[in-house]
Amino acid sequence: MKTTTYIILTMSLSAALFSCAQGDKPKQDQKNTVMNNTNLDTATFGAGCFWCVEAIYQQLEGVVSVTSGFSGGKVANPTYEAVCTGSTGHDEVCNIVYDTTKISFEELLEVFWSVHDPTTLNRQGHDSGTQYRSAIFYHNDHQKQLAEKYKADLDKSGAWKDPLVTEITPFTAFYSAEKYHQNYYNDNSGKNSYCSIVIAPKLEKFKKVFADKLKKKQTQE
Repeated sequence: MKTTTYIILTMSLSAALFSCAQGDKPKQDQKNTVMNNTNLDTATFGAGCFWCVEAIYQQLEGVVSVTSGFSGGKVANPTYEAVCTGSTGHDEVCNIVYDTTKISFEELLEVFWSVHDPTTLNRQGHDSGTQYRSAIFYHNDHQKQLAEKYKADLDKSGAWKDPLVTEITPFTAFYSAEKYHQNYYNDNSGKNSYCSIVIAPKLEKFKKVFADKLKKKQTQE
């Protein structure tokens, strides 16, 4: 909780002057697959633009894969363009596959509430709409209980002056976003203003606070 409170107070959200929707044209869709492993579990988080969320969770030791996509909607196989209209009910999320022997769901939650503003309803910076809502789509009762407890404890801590509006709801389906959304920051960090102005500063601050949780190659940079 101390780490979460610290990063909340130090990470600036004012850099969000560009919209997540200002990307390039989509290319062909691509599905991500992960080999079955009894130590693997999945977390599904919505915390604003999935480009930012993906870039952050890719840094963590124990995270096997991060896939950008959509959950929580009422339409099967939505496109990015349809989701952006707000008519499908989907949230931009990341499906995070992680090794439970290396990182816990609690640690993933700590990062989740530290790198976005969970008090702004359907908005993160200049990205607004229900597709940018703060949400945890839990996969089992254990995840539900931990998420609800952490949210309640964080509310009581006073780290935020306003109450948390993070949605905690059961996972039903995940639809992978188009290929160009995957690995977005790594592929576009030198080409896209959103990457340099919004994602890069957030990543830099995140790495300083969570240095002990980063993959070894990240700590050596």
